[in-house]
Amino acid sequence: MRITHVECHLIKVPGAEPPFVWRDGLPGSSPDTEGAVLRVCTDEGPEGVAFAPRHGRIVQEVVDRVLRPELTGADPLRREWLWHRVWELDRVEELPLYLLGLADVALWDLAAKAAGLPLWQLLGGYRTSIPAQASTVTFPTVEEYLDVADQVRELGYTSIKLHAWGDWRRDAELCLKLREHVGDGFPLAYDGSAGFDLPDAIRLGRALSEADYLWYEEPMREFSVTAYQLLAQKVDVPLLVAETSDGAHMNSADFIAAGAATAGVRTSSELRGGITGAMRTAHLADAFRLRAEVHGPIIPHRHLCMAIPNNTYYESLIPANPARREDCLDAAGLLHAPTEPGIGLPPGLDYPAALREHAPTG
Repeated sequence: MRITHVECHLIKVPGAEPPFVWRDGLPGSSPDTEGAVLRVCTDEGPEGVAFAPRHGRIVQEVVDRVLRPELTGADPLRREWLWHRVWELDRVEELPLYLLGLADVALWDLAAKAAGLPLWQLLGGYRTSIPAQASTVTFPTVEEYLDVADQVRELGYTSIKLHAWGDWRRDAELCLKLREHVGDGFPLAYDGSAGFDLPDAIRLGRALSEADYLWYEEPMREFSVTAYQLLAQKVDVPLLVAETSDGAHMNSADFIAAGAATAGVRTSSELRGGITGAMRTAHLADAFRLRAEVHGPIIPHRHLCMAIPNNTYYESLIPANPARREDCLDAAGLLHAPTEPGIGLPPGLDYPAALREHAPTG
């Protein structure tokens, strides 16, 4: 089997409605934008696709100039070799992090469709369902967070992760009040979205330790492994790290070796170099008996959640109040394993005819 042509289709992606915000200093949800779909076709019929939800013109330029020449004529089942080739090209291209795994996702989609299996089964298939964690956006007041917490528990969610304001005093107050509100034993986590320096990360981390939070995620930019090493020495709450740092499993290894990944590491297809990079990261963490928590509610991650043993939750975004349970979850807050072959594309978008066979049928 050989790759005969590589296409990039620009796709209109609507913004969130209503719009939402992240912590102070960060932009909120994107307005209407343009994403892209990479389509890889072969001489024997199987095809693979991968969706990029934003920066469509950048994706198109990289596909036209870099990925098409590299992939055309290659054997699509040599995913390890082609993954290596993308990283070789990155040495001179410095590709955006969200593009390092795009071709890999399309190749895994192709292979799973050729096998007639959902991706998670092709990867080995560890589970068929997993609980969802309600991952909040940033709300204006403590009272609104407590209200949303009550709503998501009614909707079946069995864990909550906070995105707050990026002010350690306000965030610490929120985290302590939420613990008091939900009681002991209900799993809570906190994500700092890289809003702090080391002194304030320590101060907030001590509050999270006191409140027995499940993990403390990305309080600082992930440029300094040493800063995270020092934080791990100063707080008891476990640290979940290496979400956005470049280098896939190679960089995650440095956090682990430094003793900075006391809860584990984040893994994803978007930021860890596709499905191949996500699985390498998960296996690395498992070797050290650490978690590899899958980041974000996108379709490839539904498959990763079913394939990775050392993952605890499917991260399900709660973008608004009133809260709404994500359509892919059941009334008990469980995500169930996909059944269609391959990975597929997000529903509800206006795809051209060439992509419609890859869009959801249900």
